[in-house]
Amino acid sequence: MKPMTQLKNDRLLRALRKQPLDATPVWIMRQAGRYLPEYRACRARAGDFMSLCQNPQAACEVTLQPLERFDLDAAILFSDILTIPDAMGLGLYFEEGEGPRFRKPLDSAKAIEQLPVVDTMRDLPYVVDAVSLIRRELNGRVPLIGFSGSPWTLATYMIEGGSNRDFVKTKTMLYGQPEILTLLLEKLAASVTDYLNAQIAAGAQVVQIFDTWGGALSAAAYREFSLRYMEKIVAGLAPGPDGEKVPAILFTKGGGMWLEAIAATGCHGIGLDWTQDIGEARARVGDKAALQGNMDPAVLRAPVEVIEAEVSAILQGYGPGSGHVFNLGHGITPDIVPDQVSALVDLVHNLSVNFH
Repeated sequence: MKPMTQLKNDRLLRALRKQPLDATPVWIMRQAGRYLPEYRACRARAGDFMSLCQNPQAACEVTLQPLERFDLDAAILFSDILTIPDAMGLGLYFEEGEGPRFRKPLDSAKAIEQLPVVDTMRDLPYVVDAVSLIRRELNGRVPLIGFSGSPWTLATYMIEGGSNRDFVKTKTMLYGQPEILTLLLEKLAASVTDYLNAQIAAGAQVVQIFDTWGGALSAAAYREFSLRYMEKIVAGLAPGPDGEKVPAILFTKGGGMWLEAIAATGCHGIGLDWTQDIGEARARVGDKAALQGNMDPAVLRAPVEVIEAEVSAILQGYGPGSGHVFNLGHGITPDIVPDQVSALVDLVHNLSVNFH
């Protein structure tokens, strides 16, 4: 039974739908993570990262940890974007200091042809269970964000066998065997759509697609091999239990040159990295989508007065009115002191009142 508790704090949903607000909502990509000592303790008890992800009770505990410290306006499911490739049989594992790796990377057309499409309820039940548990434990405190990696970003990890910022194998396939890459992206788009819809059915009230490596593509390749599939996923999202369309946020790191095209997908929100001027982005996107972002995570290493100046500049850059979700321009880094995050969240709420 899905919880239907009335939201006590619906700032995020109102911002994404451009409805009137009292203050700008704020959440932080990777807000549950290694910068928090309580997270490090929980991960140590779990034994390793994937064991933590695959235990719904532990994933729930970690998801809620930042909300106990900070006055955030959303919780985001604690998981990993590579759960889908893992469920497809590629054998995900993590090496200390090296990041994610796959034991069976996609090294041939035959491997891609034989790849199954993910059935989330069958293949990833621990994610669905975690969403249900988190939603229940939140009890309407703030909205819950579900998420997935984009098909293009997932494909790069699956073909390269891990994190590789040159994308030699993936781009060789893109330009030499585009039909094989297209087959992979079609399977991933179907899998991601099913995955996000399962999260929505379990209680996610917003979903975000992380297109971490879309900015590595040319303009034409981005539209053909990344944006096209995110648009297909957005169109395939099911409504929430109340019958309303669940807001979707698309975040392409390095995607500032394609804002108009991203807005045309029908998404509710566009995530901006810190290289994009938010005022210019608003002028270009207009009323087509809300904007999320976009403070450089490195600012959190600075004194509080510097954080305050940066928050103020971003709020002023966006200007008055709804449609802005404050966030970092990418994920928080492990070295950040939690008190800096607390200062950031309070500054966003206090300084943004004048813009609403």
